[in-house]
Amino acid sequence: MGSAGAVYAVQHDDGTTPQAEQQSSLPTKSVVRTDVVNTTEIDGALSYRGSYTVLAESSGRLTWLPGSGDVIRQGKRVFEVNGRAVPLFYGSVPLWRELKLGMSDGRDVLQLERNLQALGYGSYLTVDQTFSTATRTAVKAWQDALNVTENGVVKPGDVVVQRKAIRVTEVKALLGAPASGNVLTASSTERRITVDVPVSDQDIAKKGAKVRVTLPGKKTTEGHIVAVGKVATAGTSNSQSQTGQGTQDATIPVYIELDKQSSAGDLDRAPATVGFTSTEHKNVLTVPINALLAAGSGYRVIVVSAQGETRSVRVELGIFDGDDVEVKGDLREGMKVQVPRS
Repeated sequence: MGSAGAVYAVQHDDGTTPQAEQQSSLPTKSVVRTDVVNTTEIDGALSYRGSYTVLAESSGRLTWLPGSGDVIRQGKRVFEVNGRAVPLFYGSVPLWRELKLGMSDGRDVLQLERNLQALGYGSYLTVDQTFSTATRTAVKAWQDALNVTENGVVKPGDVVVQRKAIRVTEVKALLGAPASGNVLTASSTERRITVDVPVSDQDIAKKGAKVRVTLPGKKTTEGHIVAVGKVATAGTSNSQSQTGQGTQDATIPVYIELDKQSSAGDLDRAPATVGFTSTEHKNVLTVPINALLAAGSGYRVIVVSAQGETRSVRVELGIFDGDDVEVKGDLREGMKVQVPRS
């Protein structure tokens, strides 16, 4: 939550507020016009996004495997079968048939041509759903670079298809094992933060909204909400819990991406604190929280003139933002108010 700070009460024994001194001997701070934001802070966890299973489909044996934490990008080998690299292609359509001249049109052909062109093969290609002679020529050039048979045919198992670059999380297979089935699991290369937000506070989480993130070492960075879950999870309860407590403490998951992925360094599975904006007021007057004086049921500040003369001004409080608070009253930007000595 936004810090409420300390409010200093100055009162007589009968509860009334004394008149301010005519000359100020205390430090002062300026009244500032600015935007203020009240934040709600909730703890979450930083981790790499997604979990994918990478399969092999070959009659050979595995002769090379990556290591955990390795990042594999378009065109780079994911593993080797009988000494032949099986590279990564970007896309969403698994290879389910041989891609070759004379085949019927399809999205899998379009996917192949997009990858060939992105890797520098076939700049002359017409990227569409038709496997043309130009497509076969580009495939042969790609096969030549891989040092495999240049037959112009791409079979299921010749490449691994994933939507984007992957980061290896766990290698499941062993060197020398048959090249079939689950070889490894992977995640995306992008990290995100998952925060379980109480259902009672879900209004603070809006898709696209900016958030402030605090990482280990008190490092702060910016992020934005990319998704808000719709399925609530009951809060923790046990035999001592009151009836309905699980419902009352229920949460929904909120997913946050960092604006700069590099700001998290090498962190993975790390705690993170997310500051959600719950209220924002623009172009308002603020004073330091420690300038407030309790006066009966309200608050005052002591305004100090350029000559050092003081007067007491009643103020109405708005929202708190760190060490400052929004105020309304007989004040102007640039006025000086008393604050306690530090």
